Amino acid sequence: MFEILKSGGIVMVPIIACGLAAVFIIVERFHYFFSIKRRDEKLSRDIENCILKNDFQIAESVCTLADTPCAKIVKNAIEHRKFAERDLKEFIQSKMDLAVPEFEHNLSALSTISNVSTLLGLLGTVTGNIKAFGVLGNGGTMGDPALLAGAIAEALVTTVAGLVVAIPAIVFTSYFNSQVNHSIAQMEQTVTSVLFRLTKKGEA
Repeated sequence: MFEILKSGGIVMVPIIACGLAAVFIIVERFHYFFSIKRRDEKLSRDIENCILKNDFQIAESVCTLADTPCAKIVKNAIEHRKFAERDLKEFIQSKMDLAVPEFEHNLSALSTISNVSTLLGLLGTVTGNIKAFGVLGNGGTMGDPALLAGAIAEALVTTVAGLVVAIPAIVFTSYFNSQVNHSIAQMEQTVTSVLFRLTKKGEA
């Protein structure tokens, strides 16, 4: 395996670096979305009961323990529950807008990796072909078979390596974007429910 990677030449170094970065981001995002989903499910179960019982201090503790973007916004809503309804909704909406980048963290980097690794693979293909034609030009009809084979290997290996990195990066970027949309929708649903409870409490 090492010899195959080595045959790809210097271009394999940034391609491998892109692959390692992509793996790190994918694992980190999987852990992040799984973690916040589990904690937000518990938050939505616990927070409504606390508000119905007027246990706002316990509700804030529940939010602090959950420590998700949704929990932070719910905690802000509880802390500022004495605001006028319109002001409270505007305030919370601004907080939700600020929370979106937390869900999208590192996804632009993953998308960039997919594009860059494809281009690096193409670069390796071009440089390998240049070397191959150079061998043919310097050695007559076939040139040195060993040098020619090495140049062709560089072209093929870098192409494959670039695609091996790019394809999963594209797939997981799309998957995580769908998770972002799902998480935002769930956050809006939970926060809207909390705001409804709080404003109705204020009217009572």
